[in-house]
Amino acid sequence: MTSLSGDDRPTAGLRERKKARTKAAIQQHALRLFRQRGYDATTVEQIAEAAEVSPSTFFRYFPTKEDVVLYDVLDPPAVAAFRAQPAELSPIQALRGAMRQVFAELPAEELEVQQQRDRLIRSVPELRARMLDEFARSLDLFAEIVAERVGRRADELAVRTLAGAVIGVGIAAWSTGGDQPVTDYLALMDASLAQLEAGLPL
Repeated sequence: MTSLSGDDRPTAGLRERKKARTKAAIQQHALRLFRQRGYDATTVEQIAEAAEVSPSTFFRYFPTKEDVVLYDVLDPPAVAAFRAQPAELSPIQALRGAMRQVFAELPAEELEVQQQRDRLIRSVPELRARMLDEFARSLDLFAEIVAERVGRRADELAVRTLAGAVIGVGIAAWSTGGDQPVTDYLALMDASLAQLEAGLPL
């Protein structure tokens, strides 16, 4: 495989940022329509029309209507913040620092979008079920960035065990949080990660 030239990399980065902005815009229109009309009563065609894109463009970004809700715009900045944490921090310490950073920098309107997503996911059974799939996908992603930080392979049992434990913490915090503000979920997640880091004392 040939490597990208210096000129290609910025172009690729610009393309990814444009794609992320489009996805976020479609999601915001979708959440507004779901709030106004209800999830089941809102069609992909209505979302596409509101976002001023074609249905085929919608499906290029989101395979299903469920995916437009489950898409998390915070994943890329969270990964970037994790990678930027000081090298001397453990993976769990780095994750806690990254989460604090991302949420501290989040505008109030984006916090509200995240709150809307969470309420919708909790209220629609098929979205709740799909959320568990998203947690499983996050395990693979977290294993990759942990392996990168500690100089190990992502498929090593020790790396995947740590990643699995962190995802378990996420599931526990999410299921315990109920219909609370996103900032409360962050506090629950941070407290749970602290317990994990301490060896899960009871």
